[in-house]
Amino acid sequence: MERPRALISVWDKTGIEGLATSLNSMDWEIISTGGTASKLRGAGIEVTDVSEVTGHPEVFDGRVKTLHPAVHGGILVRRDSEDDMQTLSELGYAGIDLVCVNLYPFEETAAREPPASDQELIEMIDIGGPTMVRSAAKNHADVIIVTSPEQYDSILHALSESNGKPSGVGLEMRKELALSAFQSTAAYDSSVSSELWSRFSEKAIPNRIQASSEEGRELRYGENPHQSASFFPSSGGTSGLSAAIQHGGKPLSYNNYLDLDAALRLARSLKQTCNFAKHSCVIIKHTNPCGASASEKQVSAWENALASDPESAFGCVIAFDQVVGKETAEAIGKHFFECMIAPGYEPEALELLAESKNRRMLTLEPLGEYPEGPTIRQVQGGWLSQEQGPPRIDWENARSVTTRPLDEEEIKLARFGTSVIAEVQSNAIILVRKTDTGFSTVGIGPGQTSRVEAVRIAARRAGDRALGAMMVSDAFFPFRDGIDTSNDIGISSIVQPGGSIRDDEVIEAANEHGMAMLFTGTRLFRH
Repeated sequence: MERPRALISVWDKTGIEGLATSLNSMDWEIISTGGTASKLRGAGIEVTDVSEVTGHPEVFDGRVKTLHPAVHGGILVRRDSEDDMQTLSELGYAGIDLVCVNLYPFEETAAREPPASDQELIEMIDIGGPTMVRSAAKNHADVIIVTSPEQYDSILHALSESNGKPSGVGLEMRKELALSAFQSTAAYDSSVSSELWSRFSEKAIPNRIQASSEEGRELRYGENPHQSASFFPSSGGTSGLSAAIQHGGKPLSYNNYLDLDAALRLARSLKQTCNFAKHSCVIIKHTNPCGASASEKQVSAWENALASDPESAFGCVIAFDQVVGKETAEAIGKHFFECMIAPGYEPEALELLAESKNRRMLTLEPLGEYPEGPTIRQVQGGWLSQEQGPPRIDWENARSVTTRPLDEEEIKLARFGTSVIAEVQSNAIILVRKTDTGFSTVGIGPGQTSRVEAVRIAARRAGDRALGAMMVSDAFFPFRDGIDTSNDIGISSIVQPGGSIRDDEVIEAANEHGMAMLFTGTRLFRH
């Protein structure tokens, strides 16, 4: 009986010596390429170069190594077909029983900072590797396809149970390995396509949706206990929530991820748009901000954000844009929150925060910027894609439309308010005001079908703090009733996009009440 043959060609060489040694000990012949062959020989493992199998040298700096019928014939031949086996013999080729391949690190190269050149990236597009993976996965009934070091132990265990015979790896395992292989090549191709689109096309939105991910992490449940759920980290290196490090507590839930995402978006946005303040704090409940503050002092940022709506902040998610200090942790005290995310924690701060066992603290260092690329959202029957990022308001051309204009400090307050309202579910109204150390929300009216009702909710939550506050709206006021209602609660200035056919009536109402009004020209809906 012929010795079984394994073709090993890997970029990630983790554990490869152990795999090859074990196969050798079970009387497998090892075929290999380039750097993999050199590494195995260096470990004292007998290796046959793939060029000996093909009768051709590796050429073009390794671009062509395994693209040959001797390789793919050996992989794709159907062992239960007499015609296939006879043809293989006539050609002078032999079967290959195991293919171990992982691919060039295209995704890691694409994610590198500073960015790799186009030429360097193109050289990281693997050709022979995916071809072998697909061939072996297609013929999984006869060939064991291995694409990850994590699979080595289980495969070796199965082979050892059969004295090294390939048949020791049963059909069910082969199917699992084949599925994993096709998923890996699909993700790889998707990454190549997406990255080259971003480099080669000037359009903001791709013409096809081709998302890829790492293996999903099963969550306790979805939005409700009867719904199963998983989190799928983006492929090509960790970023955002996939890069966050959790400190203690129970695993994150589906809802935790949604709230953390909302908190991270707003924290990043405030860091970019309100750089006139040293610290910001964001409090999220059910994906909506219920408090946000930008301040010279972190403790003040927390206290003012909490004061915006302390009732809603019970069981919240919190984000800070700077390392959380001991003083801030002391101020938070026993307040019940689900999760907190920040660039880091002073050791004493983390110790204090961890005294409540159900809290989850996450570190994301650096916090990073609000991504500018397209975002994807699934709907029934397809996907939607749009640009994302912080509000793109041209403040130089924002228009004061009332008799009384906004002063310089009010413009800063407006910048803070528009950054917050961009992350509130529409229709949205928020009330903001200057504090002793910065700026803060004092009332948030999210997600109403009626804009005037959103005004009422924001006013109710603000109470007496509405007097002299600035009102920020994510869209224009279609009628003057929203302005009249805001006057009733003591609003002194209004920031809105403008653009209603009744803008003149709205401006007239503001002037009647002695309010200042600014048109930004930018609608900030978040559905």
